[in-house]
Amino acid sequence: MVTSSLPTVSLQRATRTLPIVFVLVADPVGAGVTDSMARPSGNATGFTPFEFTTAAKYLELLKEIAPGLTRVAVTIDNNAVGAIGQLEAIRSVAPTMGVEISPFDVRDAGEIERALAAFARGSDEGLIVTAIAAANIHRDLFISLAQRHRLPAIYPYRTNVTAGGLVCYGPDQFEIYRRAAGYVDRILKGARPADLPVQAPTKYELAINLKTAKSLGLTVPPALLARADEVIE
Repeated sequence: MVTSSLPTVSLQRATRTLPIVFVLVADPVGAGVTDSMARPSGNATGFTPFEFTTAAKYLELLKEIAPGLTRVAVTIDNNAVGAIGQLEAIRSVAPTMGVEISPFDVRDAGEIERALAAFARGSDEGLIVTAIAAANIHRDLFISLAQRHRLPAIYPYRTNVTAGGLVCYGPDQFEIYRRAAGYVDRILKGARPADLPVQAPTKYELAINLKTAKSLGLTVPPALLARADEVIE
């Protein structure tokens, strides 16, 4: 079993016969790991971390918590097809919510600091941290910058919220690994990777940090709190 796109591609270059079960590969077809999601060819199959269309939910939830938002910065990675897909999903719903989207490419910590400092100009702005590698690599930096610039921010993973982020909506990563272990078991019992479809998450988590909301002067609607899987007080 292997995690994320680059290690999966590297491993597949090394062997086309050893069965591979991957997790957290955002675009297996685009990365050349499989020819099809439904019927993988070759020796690899596994689980993607999200479906691109679910990224629209980031903006919907952020507006629910901070209805006055009119400008939202969105992290992208121009080297990742998955990031572009998420951005397009967010852009598709932004006009109906009266929000201007400002994407910025995440390259390093310095670039993140400069981009958010240049973006943050008023009280009607927010931040969407999409499900890219930087969401974990620069987790604490995003959280501290969102606090410094008083930006309501939504993240892709529960760990972002337990570390102090405002809200998250994303897949249950533990469930993904459990399901991947099931694929490994089936392959060890004789199944072929080509016969096991690539699967998207079936469970998404909504977590809210009320302490962070209070520090930003936000009141989380009771209806949203009732829908949350976890509320941190």
